[in-house]
Amino acid sequence: MKIALMDSGIGLLAATAAVRRLRPDADLVLSLDPDGMPWGPRTPEDLTERALAVAEAAAAHRPDALIVGCNTATVHALTALRARLEPDLPVIGTVPAIKPAAAGGGPLAIWATPATTGSPYQKDLIQNFAGGVAVTEVPCWGLAEAVERADATAIDAAVAAAAELTPENVTAVVLGCTHYELVAERIRAAVQRSAHPPLALHGSAGAVAAQALRRIGGEPAPEAPASGSLTVLLSGREGALPAPALTYAEGRLLRQVTTAG
Repeated sequence: MKIALMDSGIGLLAATAAVRRLRPDADLVLSLDPDGMPWGPRTPEDLTERALAVAEAAAAHRPDALIVGCNTATVHALTALRARLEPDLPVIGTVPAIKPAAAGGGPLAIWATPATTGSPYQKDLIQNFAGGVAVTEVPCWGLAEAVERADATAIDAAVAAAAELTPENVTAVVLGCTHYELVAERIRAAVQRSAHPPLALHGSAGAVAAQALRRIGGEPAPEAPASGSLTVLLSGREGALPAPALTYAEGRLLRQVTTAG
């Protein structure tokens, strides 16, 4: 079994780690775009072009499924990616976990990039899955970029600024950018203002990994030997994980994967 994941940067680590935990024997292909990152400020057309190139680089390694480990790329490029690659290669997008968060009854906050906050895409998700629940959309200025650099000071500042915009009575926070899952506990510590009720954080990585397995008819095998290989593509060139990735637990987990070669 071979699973590919794509993103402009290391936001894909959360989903990669989730796949790793479900199937330690799966071969992994990580396709990043350091030459074109960040994708967020790009026009939808430009972003789609970059995403297609990154996806095709991964597809050349003949994976069984491709995970789009980026909310922004899912919004703008998923239709084009599926038109280009399916049905030969199943493509799984990443959607903010608003539905399961709203099931708790709220009130909830959605932390997302400024470009996503208030967007028609996010508004539609709220309307479809969080009707009747108090929802606060929180723009997280600079947080994804700080996580990408593993800049602890900038991460703390961005998290603190977003926490100030988060109502004190929220019981759940949706992590609407895959980068945020890498600093989930910092977010919890900043937002959790009392011991009761405990704050629930809702990311997408676990659901996306499970969906990828379902699409290819695979079953979780968490006790399988850690025998999968790891291939890293940097704007189409084979390389290594960016150094900041190894500052996160999800990146360090991949050290246990055999490097392809």
